[in-house]
Amino acid sequence: MIAGVDIGGTKTHVRVAAPPDLVVADRVFPSEGWSLAAGGSWIVERLAGTVSEDLTALVVGAQGAEEPAHCAALRAELSARLGIPVLVVNDAQLLLPAAGLRSGIAVVVGTGSIAFHDDGSGGITRAGGWGWILGDDGSASALVREAARSVLAAADRGRPPTALARRLLAAVGVDTPGDLALALSWGSAPERWGDLAPVVTAAAAEGSPDAAAILAAGADAIVDLVRTLAGRGLPVEDVVFAGGLVTKVASYWAAIRDRLLAEYPDARPRLLTEPPVTGAIRLAATL
Repeated sequence: MIAGVDIGGTKTHVRVAAPPDLVVADRVFPSEGWSLAAGGSWIVERLAGTVSEDLTALVVGAQGAEEPAHCAALRAELSARLGIPVLVVNDAQLLLPAAGLRSGIAVVVGTGSIAFHDDGSGGITRAGGWGWILGDDGSASALVREAARSVLAAADRGRPPTALARRLLAAVGVDTPGDLALALSWGSAPERWGDLAPVVTAAAAEGSPDAAAILAAGADAIVDLVRTLAGRGLPVEDVVFAGGLVTKVASYWAAIRDRLLAEYPDARPRLLTEPPVTGAIRLAATL
């Protein structure tokens, strides 16, 4: 039996399989409580509730595992605990194998945003993915951050609430922009901002100009991740996109795809149809 774990900003997917592709257990957990500092114990607890037989290999794709040293430390801990070969990568690095590719660019557009180029020989180059305070532009968290900034800026200028403002205030459960700032900054953990992203997309669908501008800027930010990799001399050929924001919001995915093809007409963008944990299982089968 081999196992794959995909730890995203919102949910964690654990799958156990008998190679090559017989799934014997498949569970989804909230990612609440996940951190690299306590990652080994956190993962083992979720495996214990899913795995009924001894494992022979494990691959973990972990949100927050940004540096090779992070991955190596968690790999060593898990390997020592479980006594099996373990590979730990960033969760975005599961996308290409999940799509059946060895090389290319993978882009996550979900709670956060990040892009990786994999040359197929172990050479990994990343762009973005620095978290909701310092980056993650174009992600669900960033759309909500920018929507709140737009609402607060309009209030500063004495403008009446827009449709976006009314929707965001109602979703957060407050009455004034000041209360909105307090609720988002202190009353609700910023890592949960992404849950409010449907407010922005719904307002845009209803014709809100400020919401539409936020989505357009977000799509540009996602394409800029690819542009950053291209600027380092890496080819823009196969580009795999995944994450709840692009898989659930067709208009946002279309805006990103169209912008990418306008700049890189030879690119082959695709939306991942397999769950990313599939990539973890395919990697585990090679250990």
